[in-house]
Amino acid sequence: PARRGVEDLRQATWKALDAAYEAGIRWVDAARSYGRSEEFLGGWRSARGHEDVTVSSKWGYAYVGEWRLDAEVHEVKEHSLTRFIDQYAETRRFLGDALAVYQVHSLTTDSPLFGDKSLQAALAEAAQEGIRLGFSTSGPLQAETVKRALELEAGGQRLFSTVQSTWNVLETSVGEALREAHQAGCHVLVKEALANGRLAVQAPQALQEVATRRGVGTDAVALAAVLEQPWADTVLIGAVSSAQLQSNLDALDVELDGTDHEALASLAKAPHAYWDERAALPWT
Repeated sequence: PARRGVEDLRQATWKALDAAYEAGIRWVDAARSYGRSEEFLGGWRSARGHEDVTVSSKWGYAYVGEWRLDAEVHEVKEHSLTRFIDQYAETRRFLGDALAVYQVHSLTTDSPLFGDKSLQAALAEAAQEGIRLGFSTSGPLQAETVKRALELEAGGQRLFSTVQSTWNVLETSVGEALREAHQAGCHVLVKEALANGRLAVQAPQALQEVATRRGVGTDAVALAAVLEQPWADTVLIGAVSSAQLQSNLDALDVELDGTDHEALASLAKAPHAYWDERAALPWT
C-alpha cells in the first residue's frame, strides 16, 4: 500500500488473504520474523472463521527492525532452546490451535540444533501437542541439510515430517533430496519459486520466450515448472495483491512441453553462484 503503517499493512494483508481464499488457496505460511505476520494471519483467520486453512510458521529468527524500512538489521538468527521456547509461546499466542506445522527457520548444516539434544527434546515435546515439526533450508548446501535433518530422531521417532526448501528454475540442486524426502513420507513445501521476484520482473530471455509462447507471465511459467515436480506437495507464493495472485495462478493452466523444458533447464545455475547473487540483492 501507499502507506506502510501497521494498520495499513494489516488491511492489505487481509485483502490479499481474502483473495487467496476465494481462489481456493488453503495453506498460509508465516514466521516469527516476518514482522506481524502471525498476528495479522491469526486475526484474519479468527475474524473470517476459516478453520479449513492450514497454517505453518517458523521460529529461529527474531524481527528487530522496529517497523522501519531503514533499519540496519531486520532479523537475527538463533537456533537455541531459549529462542524456541520464547518464540513457540509467542506463535501460540497469535495463532493458537490454528498452528499445524512449526518449522526451524533457515536450517543449515552448521546449525547448533544438530548437536543440541535439549532443543531436540523440546521440539519433540511440542509435537506431542499435535503439531507437525519441520524445517526450512537456505544456501548452497540445502541438499545436505535436508538429508542430515531427516536423520534426526527423538524417542525413536523421526523428528521432522515437513521440509521447506528453495527450488526454482535457477536453483534446482535440492531437487533429488526433496524427492527422497517426499518418498520417505515428508510433506515438501517449495519456497522462493520466483527467486525472490526476479523471475517475475527480471526474467531471463529463455523464460520470457516460453512465457510468450504460452501467453502468460514469466511468473506463471516459473511456477508451472515447480508444480510439475511430483515431490512438490505445497508451492508457496508471495503475491501481495489480487493482480499478482491471479497472474501467479495462471500457472495452473500452463502445460509445458519438451521444448519448454529444455529452455528452462538451461537456466539452472551452480548453487554457490545462485546464492551469492541472492545475497547481493538490495533488500528493502
